[in-house]
Amino acid sequence: MVRKQIEEQLRAAGCTKFVVERPRGQEHGDYATNAALVCGMDAHELADKIKVEGVERVEVVGRFINFHLSPEVLVEEIKNPQIEQVYVGKKVMVEYTDPNPFKEFHIGHLMSNAIGESIARLFEETGAKVSRANYQGDVGVHVAKAIWAKQQKPELGWGEAYVSGSQLYEQHKEEVDALNKVIYEKSDEEVNKLYEQGRAESLEHFEKIYQMLGTKFDNYFFESETGPLGLKLVQAHPKVFEQSEGATVFRGEQVGFHTRVFVNSKGLPTYEAKELGLLEAKNQKGEFDISLTVTANEIKDYFAVVRAAAERIFPDLGGKMLAKFHGFLKLTTGKMSSRLGNVITGESLLAELAQAARGRVDVAVGAIKYAVLKQGSGKDIIFDPERSLSLEGDSGPYLQYARVRACSLLREARKAGIVGKSDFPKEIGPLPRLLIHFPEVVERAARELEPHYVTTYLTELASAFNSWYANNRVIGGDNPAYGVWLVGHFERVMSKGLHLLGIPTPEEM
Repeated sequence: MVRKQIEEQLRAAGCTKFVVERPRGQEHGDYATNAALVCGMDAHELADKIKVEGVERVEVVGRFINFHLSPEVLVEEIKNPQIEQVYVGKKVMVEYTDPNPFKEFHIGHLMSNAIGESIARLFEETGAKVSRANYQGDVGVHVAKAIWAKQQKPELGWGEAYVSGSQLYEQHKEEVDALNKVIYEKSDEEVNKLYEQGRAESLEHFEKIYQMLGTKFDNYFFESETGPLGLKLVQAHPKVFEQSEGATVFRGEQVGFHTRVFVNSKGLPTYEAKELGLLEAKNQKGEFDISLTVTANEIKDYFAVVRAAAERIFPDLGGKMLAKFHGFLKLTTGKMSSRLGNVITGESLLAELAQAARGRVDVAVGAIKYAVLKQGSGKDIIFDPERSLSLEGDSGPYLQYARVRACSLLREARKAGIVGKSDFPKEIGPLPRLLIHFPEVVERAARELEPHYVTTYLTELASAFNSWYANNRVIGGDNPAYGVWLVGHFERVMSKGLHLLGIPTPEEM
């Protein structure tokens, strides 16, 4: 890659801290560097030292150096994109989605799934061996609430039962809490039967949603399994935890956080202890270099305390436990119906988007994933259902449709017997110059674990393609071979980019 060669020569010239990136305007070349500015060097002298084959012209603008590539190198960069394998040889476990059986699949699960699946694919694209993990809470008070409500009204679905049980919990707290203990102990055959039925039905339903979203998990972890593991870990490390009013706690203040309970006064493991058990369960699946959890901002403090405790129990995991936190998704309209209580579930949002898209689930999935992935993962999202399905830009369907248009054009070209050739016209427009930057966008997205770089790039690429398409005839035009060549490479990059975002690539729309 030309960019790598430029970087190597800048380092050889004595500059160590700099960036080489695409300038904001294509009039400033294909690459630009701030090396002279940040290294305190004369820009003209530094520019004279950079001799890279394929760089047609080097120009200095103030303290910045711009590089213009030759048409021959543009062709080579487009034909043979080289994505740096920044995670080659690394074993990575990405945990995401994490819905709880007996409860609804809510919007937060959609966000976690979109971000987690895309990051998993970015890891894979840059050399990592990835294992996808899903951690689900199949024990706890939420289960007791659902089973208690189901006992009162057997006709309720499990999601409805959970909502009903939650609404009536304060009135029947003692009953529900007692039932929760029975569930943990597995001491009642009828309750056990109801529990197994609800758990199986919930998990089967979730699998249908995963299939719709394009996710296939390698490992499933459950709180019923991690709870006992976590309890043993807490009991085995009295120097890490201490007793407080009948409970076992970790004093997070000693590391700048706050105290959290890991075993409650009834001797049951809390979410914190179960999280420790999850780490143990993950370790049992095999060693990993990175364990990434994708979850909501609201548990950032909780996660920090658990990680601090975990590092005292598993010192070898220091630096390997990462988290990617996401914000909330808020609707701009109240028109979309709520299926359960006052909560708009992720499932109902997908269903209503599909209905608005004339039954196209692939378009609905593209719409919601684009909305989630178009900005930094930690930010809240204002979701406009109508705009999310627009074909006019800044949407998942806009990207899908640009690729569909390219596929249609390529099919017509094949029928006409047109073979693509890289015969550039005199004026090289924005589209080919934009195509060469795909590898570095993917590399950055993978390094920073931020899919929004890919989303932003693909949106710009689709816009450039649509502008080119509006002004150039391919079949019957002046340079049909070049047009087919360019469209073919656009389609390839767009398909790869959509795959990395987890957005479906329909053949027709």
